[in-house]
Amino acid sequence: MELERLDFGMTVCQLADAGQVDLSAGFYFLCRTDGELSLVCPTRDVPANALRREDGWRGFRVRGTLDFSLVGVLARISGALAEAGIGLFAVSTYDTDYILVKAESFARAADVLAAAGFGIAG
Repeated sequence: MELERLDFGMTVCQLADAGQVDLSAGFYFLCRTDGELSLVCPTRDVPANALRREDGWRGFRVRGTLDFSLVGVLARISGALAEAGIGLFAVSTYDTDYILVKAESFARAADVLAAAGFGIAG
């Protein structure tokens, strides 16, 4: 399985409302639950109405489309990172998974994942 490095810094934030989210932006995850509204986006695109934000993330994308019958993709990735003491923030879409780690751990995370058998591109 191959992971692709994302070449931009990311932010995880909490919003009061989605009114300032640029829905035409090229990359963002927006999630509303009964308890909060969260946004993951490039740091340069954080809306001014963010209530809380955690900057300093970098990401990997699992390349290709993952079939829903696949089991353990995130477990393999998170297990390798956990064993190395690297925390993560995971987000999934219909097609694939994204793994975010703090920027200061990004290069080490790539090494750990490569050692665990993942190809690293980008």
